[in-house]
Amino acid sequence: MLIYKIVSQDQWQAAERIGVFHGAPIDLADGYIHFSTAEQSQETADKHFAGARDLLLVSINAVTLGDALRWEPSRGGQLFPHLYAPLTLDHVVRVAPLKLGADGRHDFGGLLS
Repeated sequence: MLIYKIVSQDQWQAAERIGVFHGAPIDLADGYIHFSTAEQSQETADKHFAGARDLLLVSINAVTLGDALRWEPSRGGQLFPHLYAPLTLDHVVRVAPLKLGADGRHDFGGLLS
């Protein structure tokens, strides 16, 4: 199963330099890395990244994260994946640009699979 992280290009480039992603500022403040499922990703983009450019969608193999990945209630009681450890880059399946569509929303076309 894949889970997804929306990050800025700068944040991801920093992670690539050191081989591990410790999280975005919100993750560091909350004490875990926030992820979304395919079904939750558009709502996450709309709520937290509206109009933002230079974003990447990072796809992660959830199965490989082990016990550090927990599914916890968040928006409306939905279970969201939270990682209570740094993300080493060997868990990453794909990194792709997340473009803005003509309607101003992020276009996930073909990226959530």
